Amino acid sequence: MVRPKLGRTMPAIPIRTVPVATPGGSYDILIGQGLLAASATWAGLPRARLALIVTNTTVDALYGDSLAEALAPHYARVERLALPDGESHKDWATLNLIFDRLLELEADRKTLLFALGGGVVGDITGFAAACYMRGVPFVQVPTTLLAQVDSSVGGKTAINHPLGKNMIGAFHQPQRVVCDLDTLGSLPARELSAGLAEAIKYGPIADAGFLEWIESELPALLARDPEALAHAVRRSCEIKAEVVGADERESGRRAILNFGHTFGHAIEAGLGFGQWLHGEAVGCGMTMAARLSQRLGLMAAADVQRLNRLVQTAGLPVVAPRLAAPGSDETGRWLELMAVDKKAEAGSIRYVLIDGLGRAVLRPVPEGDVRAVIAEAQALAA
Repeated sequence: MVRPKLGRTMPAIPIRTVPVATPGGSYDILIGQGLLAASATWAGLPRARLALIVTNTTVDALYGDSLAEALAPHYARVERLALPDGESHKDWATLNLIFDRLLELEADRKTLLFALGGGVVGDITGFAAACYMRGVPFVQVPTTLLAQVDSSVGGKTAINHPLGKNMIGAFHQPQRVVCDLDTLGSLPARELSAGLAEAIKYGPIADAGFLEWIESELPALLARDPEALAHAVRRSCEIKAEVVGADERESGRRAILNFGHTFGHAIEAGLGFGQWLHGEAVGCGMTMAARLSQRLGLMAAADVQRLNRLVQTAGLPVVAPRLAAPGSDETGRWLELMAVDKKAEAGSIRYVLIDGLGRAVLRPVPEGDVRAVIAEAQALAA
């Protein structure tokens, strides 16, 4: 992969700022071009003797030097740790690499961590920050579209367990989120599409107008037009900031942000983490959740078809994979995987359903209806 140039050859688009206010901390999301390499971006953060950039081997080669140079005027010592790349490394062993490095550096409670990368880096770095010395500050520097529109915002941090995704974690809000749109130029097309899945979800759950905008501007988004990407990131962050501000710890409304995730997490765990990208699993999961909503009389068939068409046009899978060996109980395997879900209460899963475009509801669903949707997915995969 060729290292992109972060310098501007044309005037940058205006910087957008989205405030996030939660009981666990208030901070700004900065959205623009040329932010990562600009020293001014990092002014006003907590003072510290040491800053540790946590990234992965792929992103480090692209942006590690630029961020380290930009941070140098603000911290006496700037160190880096490049983790192995991929969802399969979002585990205890990789988390301990961060703790090992912090202890080797004699990091104290004021040490500031910078999560430079996609959702995996952001989640695992945030979790390390939440745990080290019972909590140190960190900054999100998302370099993928998925992380910019979703995972870097809201303070949910975690690692995976072989039996379930993101089941071990903590709520820990960042000090700042810096979304440099220039970093999206280095994304493979598959990663860009995966990020679009998380942007698309905000339409059905909260803003039908935004869904319509994505439909009309999808060619520009796929072409990585900066103005289109800036609006997609900003509006996504605005919706998430409003939801998180009202329900930081997912005791109620925040769960609507998991539209498509119950089915999607089952896909990821069933196939083995890393086989499908998270956004791919969520995109497919949204189409299944939409069909479940239709079956319950909440969502019109035309809207289900519309969402399915948009997900597919964005380059995402709409046919669910098989999660069990031929001849075994496929539906039973889906239900087993979905039972390990953070939205389960008293043994019953609460599904995020669409009650008309722009409005999500959270409720338990009769198992027979879930089985019917899974059977339909199996038929499409046959």
